[in-house]
Amino acid sequence: MRLSLRARLTFTYAALFLAAGVVLLGVTYALFDQRLSQNGAKVVLGTYRSDGGGPAVQDPVAQAAATDRALGKERARLHDAAAASLITQGGIALAVVGGAATGLGWLIAGRVLAPLHRVTETARRIAAAPAADRGLHERIALRGPADEVKELADTFDTMVERLDRSFDGQRRFVANASHELRTPLTLGRALVELAVHRAGASADVRRLGADLLEINARHERLISGLLLLAGTENRVDGRAPVDLADMVRHVTAQTALEADKAGVTVHEDAGEAPSEGNALLLERLVQNLVENGIRHNTGPGGWVRVTSSARDDGRAVLTVSNTGPVVPPYDVPTLFEPFRRGDADRLVTAKGAGLGLSIVRSVARAHDGEVEAHPREGGGLTVTVVLPGPDAQSKGDGAE
Repeated sequence: MRLSLRARLTFTYAALFLAAGVVLLGVTYALFDQRLSQNGAKVVLGTYRSDGGGPAVQDPVAQAAATDRALGKERARLHDAAAASLITQGGIALAVVGGAATGLGWLIAGRVLAPLHRVTETARRIAAAPAADRGLHERIALRGPADEVKELADTFDTMVERLDRSFDGQRRFVANASHELRTPLTLGRALVELAVHRAGASADVRRLGADLLEINARHERLISGLLLLAGTENRVDGRAPVDLADMVRHVTAQTALEADKAGVTVHEDAGEAPSEGNALLLERLVQNLVENGIRHNTGPGGWVRVTSSARDDGRAVLTVSNTGPVVPPYDVPTLFEPFRRGDADRLVTAKGAGLGLSIVRSVARAHDGEVEAHPREGGGLTVTVVLPGPDAQSKGDGAE
């Protein structure tokens, strides 16, 4: 069990106070014992006659020895009683005052650490915001003396302010890039289509136009993938109930034509897999996995198997397996990095943009999900996506 900083400070205060109290009690006992040991009694003994005459002479040595023994026993008894009383009552007083000091130390530590709790709570709210890039407007704005804690809070506010400006610049860049990059590509595609479909276009012009249209389409997919990847790096707002089974059936129907052209058979096993999230983003996740399985297949005779199901713990599972080239295990983690494709696909006219699995991982993380990939024996890849069940989001909100 890990103790909090407040508890550790309290225990430190209490331990130091008790140690000082024990030392003080020991010093007091030593001084008290020394003082009692120095105290003595002087006794003058004599025997007097009953008739008022002079003192009768007896054995003074024996009588003095007997008296000293009696006084020594009484002094020892008083010494032991006083020492026991000092230790007992002093220990009780030390325990009472130590308990009070511990409670006071707990209160003082709480007041000292209160600004740190405020820093922690603010950081936690910013990190738990549905969209962190839009939750950076909050500041700690700690007031008080210019001590180390206020310096920490001011430094945190400065860091959040710089991050807010950075995210704001990123949003503006994405918005501008969406317009500036798509407009010339759309215009170029229209001009190429106009030239290709012209009545007097030769066969060479038509072949060249087809190649240019394919390159233009790939650039459009690349830009769309980049914009989608930039927009799904954070958690998703406005989640709604979805079923991965509906998306599996829809995507397999959409990709049937591409699979027929590639000679790849797509098998689907769409079991119920309820979850919550953005339906368009989750459909794009399924589509990227299926298209990735078709495009990176062995060609005619290959297959892609898509299954969806629900686990006993309520989480939704999507699995996409495909035949294809052998993938070394050490290359699997790099497949989720942007612009990473197989060596054979590193061509300008390649169908993929190298963002398929990157977008899959980004969308899954935005929905608090997980993605794993494993090479298949004999070639190909198996990708498994696990998403929270429909009750996970409501439970998480209730916990907060």
